[in-house]
Amino acid sequence: MKILIVGNGGREHAIAWKLAQSPRVEKLWCAPGNAGIAQVAECVKIGAEDIEALCAFAAEKEVDMAVIGPEVPLAMGVVDEIEKRGIRAFGPNKKCAQLEASKAFTKAFLDRHQIPTAGYKEFTDKEELKKAVGMYGYPMVLKADGLASGKGVVIAENEAEALKAVEEMMGDRVFGTAGDKVVVEEFLTGIEASMLCFVDQHTIVPMESAQDYKRIFDGDKGPNTGGMGSYSPSLVFTRELEEQIRESILEPTLKGFQEDGLDFRGVLFIGLMIGEDGPKVIEFNNRFGDPETQSVLARLDSDLTDIFEAVIDNRLSDQEIRWSDRRAVSVVLASAGYPASSDKGRVISGLDQVDSDVIVFHAGTAFAGAEDGCGEPAVVTNGGRVLAVTATGATHDEAREKAFANVERIHFQGMQYRKDIGTIVKR
Repeated sequence: MKILIVGNGGREHAIAWKLAQSPRVEKLWCAPGNAGIAQVAECVKIGAEDIEALCAFAAEKEVDMAVIGPEVPLAMGVVDEIEKRGIRAFGPNKKCAQLEASKAFTKAFLDRHQIPTAGYKEFTDKEELKKAVGMYGYPMVLKADGLASGKGVVIAENEAEALKAVEEMMGDRVFGTAGDKVVVEEFLTGIEASMLCFVDQHTIVPMESAQDYKRIFDGDKGPNTGGMGSYSPSLVFTRELEEQIRESILEPTLKGFQEDGLDFRGVLFIGLMIGEDGPKVIEFNNRFGDPETQSVLARLDSDLTDIFEAVIDNRLSDQEIRWSDRRAVSVVLASAGYPASSDKGRVISGLDQVDSDVIVFHAGTAFAGAEDGCGEPAVVTNGGRVLAVTATGATHDEAREKAFANVERIHFQGMQYRKDIGTIVKR
């Protein structure tokens, strides 16, 4: 089987790493890929949002399946376009991709199908929103409606912070058109957790649970990021809680897709808040979460190729998906200035010092130097989140200790990371 992966982040590296283990995979490409993905797949210089070029490449190489990693090409309708060429694609179509591309769309879906979530109201007028600050008290949650690379959420602690956030979103347009509409939500307290699910028209199958960490600093302080680390399984999940999530969230979601004519086939990421009154949905994403994927796929024992095909063919219920009992912890190493900016071009050292059973998934990396053919090219930083050091262990503590021990062997100028990944942090 010949497979094209679209994307260049840590999520795509994890997917490529897992697919490369399949005896069924004959050839693996990734567009555009990164320095780590180049170790397991051939990288192609096509941007993840260049839909026409991606379709042309897939047709030329007679690709058997395209796997779409990031949210933006999904929202642009890349799956629809690839399928028009007669090529199978793993990921939701453009209509379903609204579940991530528009927070208002998702909130309306949750409300319509009585799926537990925070109270909300949406605004398109800046002055009206300013008058409504504090409508749910403080902290106040403000979300840019559109895609903002996981950074479009502000939790304002007081009126001054709320007004500043409104001005930045709708006045300064720091998130571009994503802030044309802003969703205000009541602040939920509890412990955040993530659940990734394989979904086809008839079945929703949760993967092993995970937890990620959105804020840049220890203790969940500072601005939101795309995610600073994760671990799996979640320490807060019990069989009772999993059953509660299935009954109150998963089953109503699948039924809602069917009733609304949403032919969702792919991965549904569900961000959850586990509070005293039970689990509630914080957000939906249309794809593997990053960095949850790094921890979750490190524990997958089944052939990912088989699962992807079963989802596309609407026979997910026939699949027996097996998971390792080992625990996984993934620590993200980020560039100086992240999430506000990215410090690029810094040489990364120590990658060859990592334990053989520890996986370093690359996100914002590239090759530099050795263009004259002399020596090996250096691996350098090329984005905000650079690497995700992922370790497994027989126990959670063993995996966590191993992950941080290996983090200390890697260095690049300005490197920053959270030291509380793998601990329970309440909001």
